[in-house]
Amino acid sequence: MSASPSGSQSLRLSFVLRWLGITLVALLALQMAVLLSAADWADGVFKQLLIERLVNQAPMGLIGLLLMLLGSRLDQPETARPPIRWFVCVISGLLAILMIVVVPVSISGNQNLSGESNQTLEQQKGQLEMARQQSANPENVKMLGNQLTQAGQLPADASEEDRVKAAQAFIDKQLAQMEQQIKQGERQRNLAVNQRRFGGTLSAVILAVAFVLLALGAVI
Repeated sequence: MSASPSGSQSLRLSFVLRWLGITLVALLALQMAVLLSAADWADGVFKQLLIERLVNQAPMGLIGLLLMLLGSRLDQPETARPPIRWFVCVISGLLAILMIVVVPVSISGNQNLSGESNQTLEQQKGQLEMARQQSANPENVKMLGNQLTQAGQLPADASEEDRVKAAQAFIDKQLAQMEQQIKQGERQRNLAVNQRRFGGTLSAVILAVAFVLLALGAVI
């Protein structure tokens, strides 16, 4: 007795879904294998890169496992737990555990990187404050005006008033550049912190929940 057209279409669709899912899961495994081949667990930068790669590529694995499960449901709707569903359950469980492990590591890494950024910014602010104090000293301004004259940036016969004005303009420009660098550094720090917080830690939590649900859905 030949299979009905709708049954044949369902089999073909389930076959395509399973292999699409296997392809995506295999791609995830290859991406992680490339990174792990150069593993340096003592390097904080490597750990952060591993976390970012895992969190960024995990949705591909999630979709792949989901396609495999859907293909299995279409192909064997009455079978309680065929091997492919156990495979989906085990891999989803492992990825869920990895996501849970990633969360505290990501939080610790974020705190360390934020501390380093804050320390750098504090040093820059200290240098800016010191430069302001030095620029408030008339003797320093006069000395800078003489240096500008000697460097050929002012005419040799420039009056002392012109030298002071040129020196003050030079100082104001330098201070403005330092302030701009500090503001840019603060923006970059805030962007990096938010990226690691929402794109890393929070995403890992959401993915962990999704993989747990997928693992349960595979065996229920």
